[in-house]
Amino acid sequence: MWLKDSSIGRKLVMSISGLFMVLFLLFHGSMNLCLVIDDIFGTHAYNWICAMLGANWYAVAVSAILALGFVVHIVYAVILTIQNRAARGKDRYAIEGKQEGVDWESKNMLVLGTIVLGFLLLHLCNFWYKMQWAELTGVQTSMFDPQDGSAIVKALFTDGWSGIVYCLLYIVWLVALWLHLNHGIWSALQTLGWSNLIWLKRIKIIGTVFATLAVGLFMIVVLYFLGVNIGMMLG
Repeated sequence: MWLKDSSIGRKLVMSISGLFMVLFLLFHGSMNLCLVIDDIFGTHAYNWICAMLGANWYAVAVSAILALGFVVHIVYAVILTIQNRAARGKDRYAIEGKQEGVDWESKNMLVLGTIVLGFLLLHLCNFWYKMQWAELTGVQTSMFDPQDGSAIVKALFTDGWSGIVYCLLYIVWLVALWLHLNHGIWSALQTLGWSNLIWLKRIKIIGTVFATLAVGLFMIVVLYFLGVNIGMMLG
C-alpha cells in the first residue's frame, strides 16, 4: 500500500495525523482557558465540560482515536527520520553550522517530538489518569472527585514550590511544542499541496499563527496559576 510503502505516502499520513492533533490542541486549550475564567469569575464551566465528557462512550471513543493518531504520528516520524538519515549517509556530517533556508526546528523535529511525548506522558499522569481513567475504572486516583478537574489542576499548579516546578516544566514543554508545531503545521500543509512559491510564505505564517494560538491557550493557564501560586506564597 503506497501510504505505508512510499515516502510521499508516509509524509501524507504524518501530515494528516499531525493536523488532526492540532485541532484537538485548539479544543483542549480552549477548554482549559475556562479554568482561568472560572477562577476569576467564580463560574464552573470547566467542571461542566469535564462532567459532560467524563467517561461517556463518545469521550472514550475520541480518546481512543486520539491515542491511535498519536501512535501513528510517532511511528511514522521515527520511520521517516531513520530513512532520511540513511539516504543522506555520511553527507549529513559534511555541512556544519546553520544551513541557509533550513530552520533549526526542521533539523530537530524528532528531538522536539521526543520532549513533547515525554511531557505528554507526564500530563496524562497528572490529569487524564486522575480524571477520565478514574471515572472509567471507578478507582480513586487522587484526593479529588474525578469530575472536579478544576480542583485537580489548581492543586498541581498552586502547591508551593512543587507547583512552581511543575509550572516551569510545563513552560519548557510548551516551548518545545510551539517549535514543533511552528514547523510541523506549514510542513504538513506543504505536503498536502500548498507548495508553490506564492503560498510557501503564507503557510509559514499560518503555521506560526496556529502554533501560537494552540500553545498560547495552554500557556495562559500555566502562567496564571504560576502567578496565583507565587501570590499565595508571598501573601
